[in-house]
Amino acid sequence: MMEDQTPQTAQTEAPATAATPTPSALPRDELARMTDDIVAALKTVYDPEIPADIYELGLIYRVDIEDDRTVKVEMTLTAPGCPVAGEMPGWVENAVRTVEGVMDVEVEMTFDPPWTPDRMSEEAQIAVGLY
Repeated sequence: MMEDQTPQTAQTEAPATAATPTPSALPRDELARMTDDIVAALKTVYDPEIPADIYELGLIYRVDIEDDRTVKVEMTLTAPGCPVAGEMPGWVENAVRTVEGVMDVEVEMTFDPPWTPDRMSEEAQIAVGLY
């Protein structure tokens, strides 16, 4: 879920960190709608090796909605050598571009911090049999 706001952007981090919210130039109701729609779009992207979407897996580290409606996504993979490492950012970009009001999408891949199974939601843990 989108849980945190930072300067000039709406942002989510998983897990959320404390930050002082700075208002977005976007209307609050539109920002909330875009946030919900972006999360829904991210949930349509699945890691082909794990039966859970990338959002519930905790692969999305941060989503910023800039005042110019550019969406910046910081994400990771379950492992640096993941076979879809070259394709997954494009899948994420394409999914987020479908959201009404999004003008541009930038996807950044990071491995810091490295992904671990404790980033998974309860839903994802159930899907893979860890819960």
